[in-house]
Amino acid sequence: MTRQRHGLVFALAAPLLLALTASQALAYKVFVSNEKDNTISVIDSETLEVVHTIKTGNRPRGIILANEGKWVIVCASDDHKMQVFDTQTYEYVKDLPSGPDPELPILHTSGNPLYVSNEDDNLVTVVDIFKGTIVTDIPVGVEPEGMGMSPDGKILVNTSETTNMAHFIDAHTYKNIDNVLVDNRPRVAEFTSDGKQVWVSAEIGGTVTVIESETRKVLGKINFEIQGITKDAIQPVGVRITKDAKTAFIALGPANRVAVVNVGTREVEKYLLVGQRVWNLGFTPDEKLLFTTNGTSNDVSVIDVASQKVTKSIKVGRYPWGVVVAPH
Repeated sequence: MTRQRHGLVFALAAPLLLALTASQALAYKVFVSNEKDNTISVIDSETLEVVHTIKTGNRPRGIILANEGKWVIVCASDDHKMQVFDTQTYEYVKDLPSGPDPELPILHTSGNPLYVSNEDDNLVTVVDIFKGTIVTDIPVGVEPEGMGMSPDGKILVNTSETTNMAHFIDAHTYKNIDNVLVDNRPRVAEFTSDGKQVWVSAEIGGTVTVIESETRKVLGKINFEIQGITKDAIQPVGVRITKDAKTAFIALGPANRVAVVNVGTREVEKYLLVGQRVWNLGFTPDEKLLFTTNGTSNDVSVIDVASQKVTKSIKVGRYPWGVVVAPH
């Protein structure tokens, strides 16, 4: 009788334990750089509330994870450096060097080095994040911005806003191997998970150019039309593509929309209304949620990826710019 009772208790408790484990597995920390507040807001992905605020240097913009998720690195653009903070304690760890006005960083797939675009000197700086030293500088076009890394770690793509090009760079030799002309003011470069395509957003051109990685040929361009919104207000910036390479989400700036695009057909399937001047995007690691930084409404929109619906708006600091998500 006792053994049966114990078995019953275990049978009832097991689903609860599994539910708790699943719930814990979905808990993430969302780090949002606030360009005008000189802070990083930390959001709990379960409660969808700001749980901490980290004080940074001046004008924090691009933000990434490093050191196996132990560090969050942010570009303190007006201080001409990058800053490292502990993702668990939120304590300042150290500074990393860069060129003037660093904007967007990306890590090599091995975890080191880091590549950062320096808007003011037309260079991409290569930084050893553990030694804290500059490895080399790579000349690129005028006003370098976006940084994309191929999944195999072989190719780095940088976009130059004034030259209107995507520069394909050998990530090991640091040599520029090709330049692809895109539309005006390219912002973000994003590889598909299979590495076969690079999607480059053009803020003023109002398009996303899809480039075949191996041949560097332009496969096509995605245009956007939103009823009641003028063309000049549709300014593509952030691009995120699901791991299954089926769906792309594209932030459209002052249009206050995120476009949902079928990767295979390159057709826009819908537009999601978010906050004002939506800039960058970040998935949770399980891709269940997508967070958008909305610069002029000073908030973050939460998108449920499966239903493709906006579920919440979260107030953060002034001019949220970059976003990255780490496990708790």
